[in-house]
Amino acid sequence: MNITLDYHKTGLEVTVPDEHLVAVLNMRETPPLDDPVAETWEALRRPVAGPPLAELARGRRNACVVVSDITRPVPHDIILQPLLECLERSGIRPEDITLLVATGLHAPMDEAQLREILTDAVVDRYPVVNHIARNGDEQAHLGATSTGIPIHVDRRYVESDLKVLTGLIEAHFMAGYSGGRKLVAPGLVGVETIEHLHGPDILEHPRATTGVLDGNPLHEAALEIARRAGVDFILNVAMDEDRRVTGVFAGELDQAHRHGVGHVDGMVMATVEEPVDIVVTSSAGYPLDTTFYQAVKGMVGVLDILREGGSIVIAAGCADGIGSAEFEGLLRKTTDIDAFIEWIRQPGVFTIDQWEIEELVKALKKGKIYLYTEGLSDDDARACLVEPVPSVEAGIARAIGRHGADATIAVVPRGPYVIPRVRRGQDAAG
Repeated sequence: MNITLDYHKTGLEVTVPDEHLVAVLNMRETPPLDDPVAETWEALRRPVAGPPLAELARGRRNACVVVSDITRPVPHDIILQPLLECLERSGIRPEDITLLVATGLHAPMDEAQLREILTDAVVDRYPVVNHIARNGDEQAHLGATSTGIPIHVDRRYVESDLKVLTGLIEAHFMAGYSGGRKLVAPGLVGVETIEHLHGPDILEHPRATTGVLDGNPLHEAALEIARRAGVDFILNVAMDEDRRVTGVFAGELDQAHRHGVGHVDGMVMATVEEPVDIVVTSSAGYPLDTTFYQAVKGMVGVLDILREGGSIVIAAGCADGIGSAEFEGLLRKTTDIDAFIEWIRQPGVFTIDQWEIEELVKALKKGKIYLYTEGLSDDDARACLVEPVPSVEAGIARAIGRHGADATIAVVPRGPYVIPRVRRGQDAAG
């Protein structure tokens, strides 16, 4: 069977042997909105919970609108024009509306990237700045969470008169779902806060996983931090496999986000009857698969349907290489995954981006990983603890060689945008 995987900007058609294929897991078909701009205006006027944005904005001196960086395919061209126009109609001048990019620990975006994701019209009319987590002087200290996590949040956000978060709600391999509170934590927090949010005490918790909010310590800590920093209004969207908007959710931080999560949950859950020997998947294509760091999400996202000792064949563009200098350096030094986990559990041990290796280890402990990419050399791929393959078909052949003539295969073409579950375990997972 020929199947197209999301891969870089082009997609990748692969052939999967019919005699081994048991399932192709896609998002459930959901009608896109006929007029998403009009629906955005409607959401601003009639939010899920809380007052309309215009009412909140009236009389405010300035506003901070938080936006995602280039690693998230948020339809800014659809949602920002109504939002920003609403703020201006409410009396806030364009020069007093700052767009703050929630980079977390990602690299700051240059002007060309800002224009790509935000449009020329927005960049030319409003101040646009990147959050820099490593610049401690730019963060305001707001105490600690109930569990002792120090709270350091971008001072420009904390000191703004009106605080608005935008974003995309999609499955997230640690926080359950993206969007909502995640634009503040980790999006706008300092390194010291991220160190705790992404530390092993949280990430090794069984509910710090895809599709889970209740009881997820990462979600709960991020929500507490966002509330401490203050959030007046959120504007989140959901999208289908073709990146068309299927829903707009606005209003109070937690209620609007949960309303959106309920919508997305119905779109992204896909099931198989029993675990499979081989999963063929992607990291959802551009912009999510631009580095190996991001590609880890595709590997972890399919673990629930992979048999113990199974194989993952993943295609990821990795056009920008392995990832940050810290991530690449630590990865190249890691040869024993059990020793790595023991090491990061020691008090005082912390390296930026260690959490992504921790997530990679979860996949490596479950099975073998074959990587097809045009962005890394074979030596670089091996340094990432995976086995390079010259094609997805070659990876499938090697995996079948491992598991035998009766090997079963499931394909998840859009990687972490889908939450695959084994049917009998579906209720327990949520």
